[in-house]
Amino acid sequence: MSRIKIASKHPLDMIIRADRMPHIWCPGCGIGIVMRCYAQAILDSGVAPDQHVVVSGIGCSGRVAGYMDIDSYHTTHGRAIPFAVGMKLAKPELMTTVFSGDGDLTAIGGNHLIHAARRNVDVNVICVNNFNYGMTGGQVGPTTPRGARGTTAPYGNPELPFNLPYLLAASGANFVARWTTIHVRQIKEDILYAFTRPGFTFVEVLAPCPVGFGKSNKIDDGLEEMELYRQRCVLVRDGDVSQDDLNIDLREDKPIYVGRFADQDRPPYEAMRVEAS
Repeated sequence: MSRIKIASKHPLDMIIRADRMPHIWCPGCGIGIVMRCYAQAILDSGVAPDQHVVVSGIGCSGRVAGYMDIDSYHTTHGRAIPFAVGMKLAKPELMTTVFSGDGDLTAIGGNHLIHAARRNVDVNVICVNNFNYGMTGGQVGPTTPRGARGTTAPYGNPELPFNLPYLLAASGANFVARWTTIHVRQIKEDILYAFTRPGFTFVEVLAPCPVGFGKSNKIDDGLEEMELYRQRCVLVRDGDVSQDDLNIDLREDKPIYVGRFADQDRPPYEAMRVEAS
């Protein structure tokens, strides 16, 4: 009978702090999938890990900064982007990435988000969008689909949510993509691609939050939400879809468009600043 060999090390041990496992995320949460894609992209980037820095804000996704074995900053609520901008201006040689959630980045951090995109600062942003404030109890946020329920909107969210791909493309980001947690290969490849693009890049990942958004909206677990993504996702190859089509409504049997929505070569802020001086 042959013996099964158990690996003593994981390929990502040099990037992820195994001594801090198990993580705090709930069963079925999608954040760990996105963190793994980010870690793999770092290894595949050809840039030494000590030249990467990750900045996060407050919330479930904000814990990623504490799990990555690279230089990291766990900042105050909504302020991950200005910290990252300061880091990039002080140390332009570093590969600077913001990893945070939809509440942190688009609510209290919303102005920082659109103005960093407008200035086209050379910072990469990974936004895990689970449609609610997961850590604080499942309240509705700026990306909660209209009509979806939350602890602060038990009869359904009456507000129109942000359409993040169009918001960031309209603000001037050089690269904008959207995927879901079933698109593991595409997430990793687009994070890796973002590393090579000068200027502001934004990768949105739609992710399950079973105990927050899922519980309020009768989605039993993470697998059920991921199956919903598998059934409804439609790949956009040229970004040519209407704003209404890009809006997400999980209650209706509507397509969820994923892919790349902006890829341009506008000069980054750092280059324009040097030129102006």
